[in-house]
Amino acid sequence: MTTLADLTTLHVGGPADAIIYATTEAQLIAAVQECDRSQTPLLIVGGGSNILVGDAGFAGTVIVVATQGNSYEIDACSGGMLQVAAGVNWDEFVAFTIEKKLANLESLSGIPGTVGAAPIQNIGAYGHEVGEVIARVRTYDRKEGAIRTLMASECGFGYRSSRFKEEADRFVILDVTFQLRRGEASLPIEYGELAQALHVEVGARVDTTQLREQVLEIRRAKGMLYSSSEQNWSAGSFFTNPIVDAKVAAELPEGAPRFIQPDGRVKLSAAWLIANSGIEKGYRHGGAKVSEKHVLALMNAGDATALDILELSQHLQREVKTHFGIELTPEVRFINI
Repeated sequence: MTTLADLTTLHVGGPADAIIYATTEAQLIAAVQECDRSQTPLLIVGGGSNILVGDAGFAGTVIVVATQGNSYEIDACSGGMLQVAAGVNWDEFVAFTIEKKLANLESLSGIPGTVGAAPIQNIGAYGHEVGEVIARVRTYDRKEGAIRTLMASECGFGYRSSRFKEEADRFVILDVTFQLRRGEASLPIEYGELAQALHVEVGARVDTTQLREQVLEIRRAKGMLYSSSEQNWSAGSFFTNPIVDAKVAAELPEGAPRFIQPDGRVKLSAAWLIANSGIEKGYRHGGAKVSEKHVLALMNAGDATALDILELSQHLQREVKTHFGIELTPEVRFINI
């Protein structure tokens, strides 16, 4: 029997009443419409990299988005416009764009999941977010019962957020259109860690292939590259970086990383807060553990239950709250737990 554990990168989660693999857009829409018509609870899964499903599973239908394909036009002046199916693997798509000598996605290399999931979380890394290069998102609007295209300005992109996340379960993403820059020079490198690894100054540009390889290496060193064969079972970063008022940030110890935002608030490092609240790498709770490589990765050590992972995450939240008075918000979506 296929369970949600087989469909998620944390490898936990019980069975569903039914699991449908939608390999075409028509199949995807028809399956969603049937669930809505029969009022059957519905869970849509892409790469399963950002959900924690309860041990009891899901009492309803799970639709796995497995649609494939893309179309693209590349112009020497305007760059590339690529329309990509929701089920395409995200990192394979990033590699494809670099192969086609298109830039602006290189810093988002190695992020697990699918193209269709990328706009929901507005995935980002090293100072850049996918919302910066999305032109439009084509969806099936379950509320209106119709296909609807949202331009980037209608998507409500914010830090690890979007309209698709805020209006959860309304929009089924069918495909995403990206506007990318023609060229082999990366975006300016904004993070000191990445610049140091590349032996360049902050603000410098390097070859997109070189930057991709370095990002993958850093993610691998932090245990953030998913691998089922190596039992590296996690959901990547479990918590978002808190954004707080400047007054709150000023009360933290001098060594706490701070990133001033355009609105005057300050982004903090969730990893620093966890590590400095007394949580050590490798800390275990039942079958769940904090990665030995990075405290933001909560892992299934091989025999974890969903409850183990939930309780471990709650422990980290309590410790950070106790030490610093700051709430950590999970980036992972909880399903029936």
